[in-house]
Amino acid sequence: MDSYEKTGYLTKPYKMFHITDKSKLDIPFHYHDFHKILIHIKGNVSYCIEGRNYKLQPYDIVLVNAGEVHRPILNDDSIYERIIIYISKNFANENILYFDDDLTICFRKASACQSHVLRFSPIDKSPIWHAIKQLYNSFDDTGYANELHRKLVFLEFMIQLNRISISGGTQYIDTYSSNEKIVEIIDYLNHNLTKELSIDNISDRFFMSRYYLMHSFKEATGYTIGNYVSTKRLLLARDLIQNGTPVKTACYECGFKSYSAFIRAYKKSFDTLPSASFPY
Repeated sequence: MDSYEKTGYLTKPYKMFHITDKSKLDIPFHYHDFHKILIHIKGNVSYCIEGRNYKLQPYDIVLVNAGEVHRPILNDDSIYERIIIYISKNFANENILYFDDDLTICFRKASACQSHVLRFSPIDKSPIWHAIKQLYNSFDDTGYANELHRKLVFLEFMIQLNRISISGGTQYIDTYSSNEKIVEIIDYLNHNLTKELSIDNISDRFFMSRYYLMHSFKEATGYTIGNYVSTKRLLLARDLIQNGTPVKTACYECGFKSYSAFIRAYKKSFDTLPSASFPY
């Protein structure tokens, strides 16, 4: 996991990496504050996102929205090669070449389709294939204006990706394997963050024992239910505050019962006080 994954912060509109790992890694569940695109090149890898597990094939494109809990699972010692692109949540407003089009529509489309993986069959017949090859080759470009060229190649890839997402010219694949009940619970939690979400209420609603619920949820997400809900509430509160909602209002609107506990949790998670996020 590189430094951006560890810190969760992105100081530029986007960042790209071409990464090859020749030994098996054990990457824990995590989330970050920016969107993520992964182009899978090679490797026996499954990708777990918010309880859904996808078995990747070469040139699958994985879309992870900011705040979504995820991890790759390396199934053996084979070489794991991928291109990773991190994109700021404010990318649409950070015109790197003065354009007006929103190139993050693909992430909203993935959420609407309840799938995170785009698959092209056959890949070499898709309009995005040329853009992927150009992107792959750009990492070895050392010629004149190579950084500008890489930026143009990146924009071409994003344009093709969004065109395909909008037109429906690709397949959002079904989950490879998952605990469907836990996926239902995750979806329920994310749509009801402002409500009472005790373990007893959840176990009763989904007809599960407390033990099975807690064990299965932790296995699927790496988080306890309490930590998961608190994390998602804090992310929601920060978005509200950054959009002008008063700190105390955001606290209670996001389901926190104690303002002082909210302040402590916010500072622990984001290493700053919520007032520092308010757009003065």
